[in-house]
Amino acid sequence: MKKIVKNLLPAVYLVVIAFSAASCNKTQAAPAAAPGQPVDLTYAAEKSLPSVVYIKSVINSKTQTVEYSDPFEDFFSDPFGGFFGRGQGNNGTRKRQVQTPKRAAAGSGVIISADGYIVTNNHVVDGADELTVTLNENSKEYSARIIGADKTTDLALIKIDAKDLPAIVIANSDNVKIGEWVLAVGNPLGLNNTVTAGIVSAKARQMGEGVASMIQTDAAINQGNSGGALVNTRGELIGINAMIYSQTGSNIGYGFAIPTAIMNKVVEDIKKYGAVQRAMIGIKGSDVSMYVDAEKEKGNEIDLGTMEGIYVAEVVEDGAAAAAGLQKGDVITSIDGQKVKKFGELQGIMAQKRPGDKVTVKYLRNKKEKSVTMTLKNEQGNTKVVKNADVDILGIDVRPITDSQKKQLEISYGLEVLKVSGGKMKEAGVPKGFIIQTVNDQPMRSFDDLQNAVKDAKDQMLVIKGLYPTGKRGGFVVYLQNE
Repeated sequence: MKKIVKNLLPAVYLVVIAFSAASCNKTQAAPAAAPGQPVDLTYAAEKSLPSVVYIKSVINSKTQTVEYSDPFEDFFSDPFGGFFGRGQGNNGTRKRQVQTPKRAAAGSGVIISADGYIVTNNHVVDGADELTVTLNENSKEYSARIIGADKTTDLALIKIDAKDLPAIVIANSDNVKIGEWVLAVGNPLGLNNTVTAGIVSAKARQMGEGVASMIQTDAAINQGNSGGALVNTRGELIGINAMIYSQTGSNIGYGFAIPTAIMNKVVEDIKKYGAVQRAMIGIKGSDVSMYVDAEKEKGNEIDLGTMEGIYVAEVVEDGAAAAAGLQKGDVITSIDGQKVKKFGELQGIMAQKRPGDKVTVKYLRNKKEKSVTMTLKNEQGNTKVVKNADVDILGIDVRPITDSQKKQLEISYGLEVLKVSGGKMKEAGVPKGFIIQTVNDQPMRSFDDLQNAVKDAKDQMLVIKGLYPTGKRGGFVVYLQNE
């Protein structure tokens, strides 16, 4: 229910808690505010409360094999061949089976369709063996199944077998304005069916390496709000409450929500493809203001012709920006007519795109404005649709090696590990940057080759051989199932 991201600011912790999403219908006009009241929020509460549900997730007890160290293993190796329970010559490392306890957690979710689709946070349902959804209106309970989940956006789509449910109305989060009144709806701290009020404090906040371009609000959000709704004065969903910024783990006035513009795309991708389709522009950079300030601290005077936009510090090889001719030192100012003043805004736009989409990018080079149309690519450097497959269990992102890597390492093929986010590859110790050449003696030239290797694996085991970025050869054994 809660994770902490350190080092966002000195001595401050970002406590991630969690919240949720919605669907589209016609709405009535909200009533005018009563005399002496800044805004009437009773209408918003009445409209949104029936659509927010309570979610209980259960992770059953499991038997796991763990390694532990015995510092006396080799020093006092057993001369009786293990008669007294000691192994021999294994560097003090032994294995044993442990029984994990049964765990239960709670969160919130939002009904987005009358036929039982519900949006919540990924961390509410991650690893759950059982999911139970309780409706607000009649306290009726349903078993739920996970349709799809995405760790990067911290969103998940689940479903219950029911009809005529009170689906929430989804508004376009792009139209949300700073200072607008909002309600956070959920089940915080075991207090079911709770609403708290506040305003939109900021937009396009970039928080850590996960969800970006978030809505900031001062509506009180606490543990258990995960998966709940952030709604406007008409009771329409505008965001999925996802994080609080706190030193204590409790609300101190800084909450963050995933915009519905991002949520809608994630839900559509999960329904259509089974996995989120991520479009990459293919650059590394920062806000212009941050870059200029950093250079000034070094004693360098920088004039890029603007103090707003994205400074391009690096153009990724074989990416969309490289193909379109962007260079280090360029400043991106708009995409498809939308001004881009900071990196969070760029990430928000990209989160709504798919590989293969074409976008018009305006940028400055040597203070002169230029424009180019580029075709966005996925993390593998192509425009193919990435469908959910058994390879997801590996927990990695890969792409075919570039021509320069082939030349440098004197190899003709391989898959570079771009990211290790968990899963079986992390358990096996496969590092970021490792180049996979063969899996179970089959050459790895494409992502499809890796998918097929996982599907065809005998004994649920992968023998991986390849190279480190230094050229040193290495290998790993990956077990696809727990022992």
